[in-house]
Amino acid sequence: MIETILVVVHVLLAAALIGLVLIQHGKGADAGAAFGSGASATVFGARGATSFLSRSTAILATLFFLTSLALAYYAMRAADQAGVVTKTRSEPAKARVPAQLQGQAPELPVVPEGKPEAPAEVPAAPPAKQ
Repeated sequence: MIETILVVVHVLLAAALIGLVLIQHGKGADAGAAFGSGASATVFGARGATSFLSRSTAILATLFFLTSLALAYYAMRAADQAGVVTKTRSEPAKARVPAQLQGQAPELPVVPEGKPEAPAEVPAAPPAKQ
């Protein structure tokens, strides 16, 4: 139950993080300001205070990493539990017989004894040459 909630929150955080990164203004876009039209002294523009989008991205990234760690923890706990293959290998093999047949000997088809004869229409093999 909690793993399902974590996966849903994880996917929503990933989508929100992708959306926030895509709508942000990149630092490389300010490079044109350094070559004549801007007042900054550096190539990539003035740093300034972090914007609301930058803070939101940092918070979402932190929450994304925390949900990743939580999902990894639950996956590790699930891997420690014995699986179906491990359980069946440790138990002795048991024959599974339907309830109707328990205590009864199964009926087997009757096989005639002796060598079966070849049908008359099949030609005999030619003798081997020496």
